[in-house]
Amino acid sequence: MRRKGKVTLLNILVFSDSHRSLSGMYTAIDRHQPHQVIHLGDLMSDAQQVAEHYPKLPFCMVPGNCDGWTTESVKKQISLKGKSILLSHGHRWGVKNGYDTAIADARATGADILLFGHTHRALCEQLEGGLWLMNPGPSRSSYGFIQIQGGKIFCTLHSV
Repeated sequence: MRRKGKVTLLNILVFSDSHRSLSGMYTAIDRHQPHQVIHLGDLMSDAQQVAEHYPKLPFCMVPGNCDGWTTESVKKQISLKGKSILLSHGHRWGVKNGYDTAIADARATGADILLFGHTHRALCEQLEGGLWLMNPGPSRSSYGFIQIQGGKIFCTLHSV
């Protein structure tokens, strides 16, 4: 949906834990035609390979625990359509043992959306106060879809 040359609806695809399984990412991108792709690590090289296939599509990525040594930041905060998104693979937050540290970090930074992977368990929920949590699950089986329109956020999970 476009108005006067500006995108009024922003579609974002979120992937994590691809571990060399790229077909689900290609399928989701072709299906949804997103404006932005986010990859939450394990493996960043997968996201880089997919990004080369879609050179006009913006990709944002962070490394995971399986990405080896890198100078890339393990945590990023970005703003899209006026909404703040905090993203990390999740291993540094210890998400396999609970989400409290990640949620506290998101609240401290004023994030509207918290994205993480690492657990290989898909999750999409909105907490009290409006913070959205999303773990898209491993890209071979699921991915996240975020829409931002008119200042509102809509988050869903999809099977590959």
